[in-house]
Amino acid sequence: MSTSKNPVAVGFIGLGVMGKPMASNILKAGYALAVYDIDAAKVKTMVTAGARDGGSAAGVAVSADVIVISAPDTADVEGILFGEKGVATAARRGTVVVDCSSISATATQDFAARLAAKGIEMVDAPVSGGAKGAEEGTLSMMIGGDAGVVDKVRPILECMGKTLKHIGPAGAGQVAKTCNQLVIAGTMMACAEMVALCRRMGVDPASVREALLGGGARSFVLENHAQRMIEGKFAPGFRARLMLKDMKLAAGVGASVGGFMPLTALVAQMMQALCNSGRADLDHSSLGALVQDLWNAGTLPGK
Repeated sequence: MSTSKNPVAVGFIGLGVMGKPMASNILKAGYALAVYDIDAAKVKTMVTAGARDGGSAAGVAVSADVIVISAPDTADVEGILFGEKGVATAARRGTVVVDCSSISATATQDFAARLAAKGIEMVDAPVSGGAKGAEEGTLSMMIGGDAGVVDKVRPILECMGKTLKHIGPAGAGQVAKTCNQLVIAGTMMACAEMVALCRRMGVDPASVREALLGGGARSFVLENHAQRMIEGKFAPGFRARLMLKDMKLAAGVGASVGGFMPLTALVAQMMQALCNSGRADLDHSSLGALVQDLWNAGTLPGK
């Protein structure tokens, strides 16, 4: 049970795989916390731990100094902010919205401007580190927004994350998160092809992975996701459909500034194929299984 020793009132909207442990860490830090999620069972769990049921996004916002959002996609965040019984209908002037979702950078800039017109500040702080990082409070947070506002909410961010990097103005955090996903997805594609190539050549991919980890190819993806590919263990983690969403976001923001992003286009298509193959709710590393399927389909007679 939270003792609510901190005078800052916090609201949290979105109690999914990431949101619930993030909200729990805020509660454990002694903040008075109001929560909302469309899943009443998730809200009930948080209420049992000491939070207040806000009943709606507006119900959370009405008494909150800081409102944290963790939602799946851009349209979800827009609905939370500006929909019927949304945050903007009830939040006081001076309230700060911290969006930890991974959404469109250009939409984030628009949301920040619309909230500012109502006297509400916005910080975009998308996260990386997965469910484990959310549970342990060790997430990496890429932050966009006014520096003074970021400093104001930093103690709350520190309840959820260990590595906090202020990138720049509104939307800059989302740009950084897009870049994060691009690097992960691109490396994932390389690992999938590496595993398939080793198997076609009759070479142990586990041994190759171990050798590569000792050199310049070492990465989190090679260390963790290539191992999943080798073992064929694809329970989520980070679901393929969410990586597809992120690749579409990357392609969209690139197109909005006339960018040339051929790798993004390729990986987005591969993630679409992965989801179309029935693996949308498996871990995004199941891309390795799709690539292996494609290699198997192309096996020459006698090979």
